[in-house]
Amino acid sequence: MAITDIKEFAHLTDADIDALGRELDAIRRDVEESRGLRDARYIRRTIKLQRSLELAGRVVLFGSRRKPAWLAGTALLSLAKIIENMELGHNVTHGQWDWMNDPEIHSTTWEWDMTGPSEHWKRAHNYSHHTYTNIVGMDDDVGFGILRMTRDEKWRPVNLLQPVANVVLAAGFEWGIALHDLSAQKQLEGVDPMQWNSGPNKQFAVKIVRQVGKDFVLFPALTGPAWKHTLAANATANLVRNLWAYAVIFCGHFPDGAEKFTVEQFENETRAQWYLRQMLGSANIDAGPVMAFLTGNLSYQIEHHLFPDLPSNRYSDIAVRVQALCAKYDLPYTTGPLSRQYLLALRTIHKLALPDRFLKRTSDDAPETSSERKFASSGSRIAEALRVDAVTGRRRGLLSALRAHADAQVRRRRVAGRG
Repeated sequence: MAITDIKEFAHLTDADIDALGRELDAIRRDVEESRGLRDARYIRRTIKLQRSLELAGRVVLFGSRRKPAWLAGTALLSLAKIIENMELGHNVTHGQWDWMNDPEIHSTTWEWDMTGPSEHWKRAHNYSHHTYTNIVGMDDDVGFGILRMTRDEKWRPVNLLQPVANVVLAAGFEWGIALHDLSAQKQLEGVDPMQWNSGPNKQFAVKIVRQVGKDFVLFPALTGPAWKHTLAANATANLVRNLWAYAVIFCGHFPDGAEKFTVEQFENETRAQWYLRQMLGSANIDAGPVMAFLTGNLSYQIEHHLFPDLPSNRYSDIAVRVQALCAKYDLPYTTGPLSRQYLLALRTIHKLALPDRFLKRTSDDAPETSSERKFASSGSRIAEALRVDAVTGRRRGLLSALRAHADAQVRRRRVAGRG
């Protein structure tokens, strides 16, 4: 079962969590007070780069009947779409640049290069997901309503198709997100799902006509005799963008260590506990500057969930301070290479396609789903939270408890093996 008491799971007291919250608030204030010319220059240069790449790709595709031109044009267009989706569309509509008061680079005016309307996405993602992050039954992004990603969700026969559904979701990720957000928008407005002429459906239809018309009618037609090759290039660029966005999102939300939570935990949650839930419910990707840029700096998923509306170019600096806090309070800082993070998420997708009776671990102590009850057998208690090691003088909290629990499991398996 998911975490019902974040304080007990994290091995922190109320005072500890409040202190952690104050330190995170201080990070936010520091960044807000230091935003300025350097940040504005960054986002404007990013926009210029993205538009230059797209223009170059469109021009090269006029010669797309020749394979080298097709490959070059497709690569340029794919890169432009990735940057627009990850570093621009996602982050601008999060309000990260609203402080500039630039009407062009503002969450209320930016329309991203995706099938679903930005307005739908902002309400489903910015509000629902970032408020109820990983709360089972409240955050629809836990599996996107398609995949079973925690044992808290009852197994159904349709889950046997998860491996196939995952491939379809990855290839058509923009459509999966669009339909997911459309459903959330209808629910928010109280619209009957069968009412075809509803406001959300009309907005969705307008965006589809605009998006599909641009990529699969207008731009191919402009290249004249090369239209078939341009059509294939546009489809390929969309596929590349979809696969990349899907991989980044799944690496940040579903590898081992990205914890899930219950409604009971949320009901009396403080602001400081919200911070803690973001830290424990997200995972990072090890990335250098180029990789971080191509992920929209969502390789810093922990930092993004802590401060979703702060400029993405600041996340690398924020990460240094967040890691220091994790060390101070003995909390895990979940990160790893993209390949490893994705393989862990993929393992969960395939494993939870099966009924629970075929799974070895319990619902309280599995890599993808755990709770404070996993520590019961090892005798860990909240009263012992943040005790200080007599030898090293280092605090011993959740990270130490997780290591001790893992060691205890190894010892039990060895004893069982000898028996």
